[in-house]
Amino acid sequence: MTLYRATVMDTPRDPLAEGPDALQADADAGLLVRDGVICARGPFAAVAAAHPEEEVVDLRAGVLLPGFVDTHVHYPQLRIIGGLGRPLLDWLTTCALPEEARLADAAYAATVAREFVDGVVRAGTTTALVFGSHFPGATDALFAAAEAVGLRMTAGLVVSDRFLPDALLTTPDAALAHSTALLEKWHGRGRLRYAITPRFSLSTSDAMLDACAEVLGAREDVWFTSHLNENPTEIEEVRRLFPGAGHYLDSYDQHGLVTSRSVMAHNVHPTAHELEVLASSGAAVAHCPTSNSSLGSGLFPLAAHLDAGVRVALGTDVGAGSGFCLLKEGLQAYFVQRLLGPHGVDLGPAALLHLATRAGALALGLADEVGDLAVGKQFDAVWVRPQPGTTLDVVLRHGADATDTLAKIFTLGTPSDIAVVWVAGRAVTGPSAPVPPPLPLEAA
Repeated sequence: MTLYRATVMDTPRDPLAEGPDALQADADAGLLVRDGVICARGPFAAVAAAHPEEEVVDLRAGVLLPGFVDTHVHYPQLRIIGGLGRPLLDWLTTCALPEEARLADAAYAATVAREFVDGVVRAGTTTALVFGSHFPGATDALFAAAEAVGLRMTAGLVVSDRFLPDALLTTPDAALAHSTALLEKWHGRGRLRYAITPRFSLSTSDAMLDACAEVLGAREDVWFTSHLNENPTEIEEVRRLFPGAGHYLDSYDQHGLVTSRSVMAHNVHPTAHELEVLASSGAAVAHCPTSNSSLGSGLFPLAAHLDAGVRVALGTDVGAGSGFCLLKEGLQAYFVQRLLGPHGVDLGPAALLHLATRAGALALGLADEVGDLAVGKQFDAVWVRPQPGTTLDVVLRHGADATDTLAKIFTLGTPSDIAVVWVAGRAVTGPSAPVPPPLPLEAA
């Protein structure tokens, strides 16, 4: 067992529903971790007195947060981050799809998979729903890289049978066979799970979506993810390709693919009926604000989702976004809602933390395991400890209270400010050197 002493902040309750008081902030907490699970939490003095024999790891020089949960991120797009100035379909043709085709090379794919997993965990993400590759071998490499590091990952083979370059296409029969083989190999192995992953209905025929439904319907513990309502031109093309569908979401729903195990990415331009279907099915939406802003896709209508009862969490998307850091996504989500004026949602620091942690765990059906630092949860955690003298280090010393401190972390924080990341109690990043001595935070 290990006893961690830290300023701890998490959101076991929902600030979007209950307000900023839902933030739980403990200035000098003790977290006792046994075999990767939090088995005690309370004032440090009390926990230490009850367990005087346990090793103490002093983390008071920074702030301890739950591990971040990314609900939408594309593994093959790591190396093309930064392709600015294009709308979605042009960006796909010019930037994303040529790079994704390179993952047909097994050695190349294995290298990118290792780089991807390393980048994700360095950014503080401990749980992720990942778009795999169009190639079975490259998707297999992704699972292997995640297993080696310990990332808590749900992912799957990306399948398409039209619209994309020929190198990225497959047949429904091949998609069914390859997806089933990958599922049988990796699903439920350690912290890994499988997600049925058609790229979007724009690139998948009815026959391909039927194949996806066959895999999803055969198991009650696999997941489904795809794209939805990201760009007006895309939406019009889907309407042309699926004349019998009432709306974009219906192209999936007609095949039984919209369930409580579904996470749809973007949904920037939903109809009221689509929001009703998402809410009634229990499906979740992955909001990717930096990508939506970069591609000019639009301003996400968070209020409409919340009013309809649709679950929302954050995703980085990555290729069209600004990297793997959910702190950046939270800040951009805040900006987007501010730009919406009276139609936006007032996203305070507690709400941003919730969207980056527990909301994602809820969307992925993992809230009993991760998403906050309550007793009984896995110790998936991030220690924010900026380098001495940096701007974030300076301003953290002058936080007025816990909420202000958290606001500063979301405003200024980057992966370089994340000193250690733990998954199930095991440090997956961070030096093995002793932890630096405490530096007083006024917010504590």
